[in-house]
Amino acid sequence: MSKVNVYDNTWRQGPVVARVEYNEYLDGWNGSNWSDGGLGTHLGITQLRDGRYVLIHGTQWDGQRDWAETVSDEEALDAILKSGNDRMLEGTRFRRLKELAEKTLVQEVK
Repeated sequence: MSKVNVYDNTWRQGPVVARVEYNEYLDGWNGSNWSDGGLGTHLGITQLRDGRYVLIHGTQWDGQRDWAETVSDEEALDAILKSGNDRMLEGTRFRRLKELAEKTLVQEVK
């Protein structure tokens, strides 16, 4: 696996704050390709030892590089839910996000 530079912003400017293993854990199958919904793009997630979550942006486009950004708990939860990979919330790494979902998501009337 390759390492990806992590930045504290979406502009990929400033210092590299960490390096993480590349993954595509938030991709979904669209019937013919694994993708995050964009053409030739992928999305992964991980957590740093200090507790911050990181979204990993992958690309298959020539001349572009994979990169990653630290995000808030809310942004990390939103990315997991939008990907449809809710089962990730059952893992210990994402326990804090599961608690956030239980506390903040509006429940359905039954």
